Amino acid sequence: MKRYADLSPSPRIIMTPGPVEVDPRVLRAMSHGILGQFDPEFTGLMNETMEMLRELFRTTNRWAYPVDGTSRSGIEAVLTALIEPGDRVLVPIFGRFGYLLQEIAQRLGAEVYTIEKEWGTVFESNEVIAAIEECRPQVVLIVHGETSTGRVQPLAEIGRACRDRDILIAVDAVATLGGVPVETDAWCLDAVIGGAQKCLSVPSGMAPVTYNDRAERKLLARKRVERGLQAPAAYAPSVSASSLSAPSASSPSVSASSPSAPSASSASSATTRRALLQPPAEAEGGRSVIRSNYLDLGQLQDYWSPARLNHHTEMTSMLYALREGVRLVLEEGLEARFARHRLHEGALMAGLGAMGHVFYGDPACKLAVVTCIEIPAGIDGDSVRSMLLEQFGIEIASSFGPLKGRIWRIGTMGYSCSRRNVLLLLGALEAVLLRHGADLPAGAAVQAALQAYEEAVS
Repeated sequence: MKRYADLSPSPRIIMTPGPVEVDPRVLRAMSHGILGQFDPEFTGLMNETMEMLRELFRTTNRWAYPVDGTSRSGIEAVLTALIEPGDRVLVPIFGRFGYLLQEIAQRLGAEVYTIEKEWGTVFESNEVIAAIEECRPQVVLIVHGETSTGRVQPLAEIGRACRDRDILIAVDAVATLGGVPVETDAWCLDAVIGGAQKCLSVPSGMAPVTYNDRAERKLLARKRVERGLQAPAAYAPSVSASSLSAPSASSPSVSASSPSAPSASSASSATTRRALLQPPAEAEGGRSVIRSNYLDLGQLQDYWSPARLNHHTEMTSMLYALREGVRLVLEEGLEARFARHRLHEGALMAGLGAMGHVFYGDPACKLAVVTCIEIPAGIDGDSVRSMLLEQFGIEIASSFGPLKGRIWRIGTMGYSCSRRNVLLLLGALEAVLLRHGADLPAGAAVQAALQAYEEAVS
């Protein structure tokens, strides 16, 4: 019989665009004892989490809570709530995750229009607004920070244009929430989805979302409450007179003289207890119903509201983790946290530049928490990444689709975003590239980063 060793994952320095290293205080929070999901102490933690998420999203929205599942569950929940079959939807695409929004909208039966920009760039606001004018969508779906290319899309003018035209806009801010400014209210965003495993430094498993009254009106118009949660009068089947009629000629007969023949009263009782075949409920087959139970925001907000209408069993330990992760963000201060990410981005770029690397993408729209560099000619990108991991315990990322094998992506997010990690990565990458035969100025990268740090504090 096979025996399994104790779980002991290797220590890693994770410098990818997600997941990232988890703050030890978050891991400690996850180790606390389990509370029941309706224990007043636990519902108090739920309320505190909502309060903190409002501050994180920079919103006064009533609804700001996590969807249980990875970031994609939050995206699907919001899109499933806001998109009805036949809705006209516009998706501006400038990387992999724009295509994801397009695919989900198509699966929901939307009439999806797209505009595309070359990867490594983003849209001018007037380009998106012109497309809005042309196709007049009910919903606009757009990515804020595109980790596949390391770019960030300005949203303020686009959000205002949607508000002026009474169009809903939903934003994928999975990679940016807690790392760069996300101004839900100031940018007129109707729904925003964040991620736990990136700039918040929480394990993957919860997706914070927020949405305003405009978005809520649409999902409430499509709301259904599970039948098993409705009051008895709302779903008790009626027993018609015909259902209690005498057996038909084709039914087995029982002789009245038979000692085993049931009495009239017992026969009636048995007939009453017989399961009745119910026709389909017309409302449940209607076009407007939200096509998911687990990801139904209408039911989820009832669960997070004072009503506490049961929907699922809350992920207790993950809520501890998210609450602690968001608490740490707010304790650091949003502006201070944004500045920290910019500081380490600058030092990383100084070191990579001194090493001779070519940066990928338009620098005017670079995402502060992801740095993309071209893989040097003649260098096996996967071999470099493998040696970094095996010899130094450092992980960086490749990319997807048309950029696969062309660039490396280095994340400086949340707890992973530190001077120690930046300097260790630069030294290790230099050593690995030298082992792969690259011609570069030995020692220059770390010195350039140290100089950047010194200048930042002077």
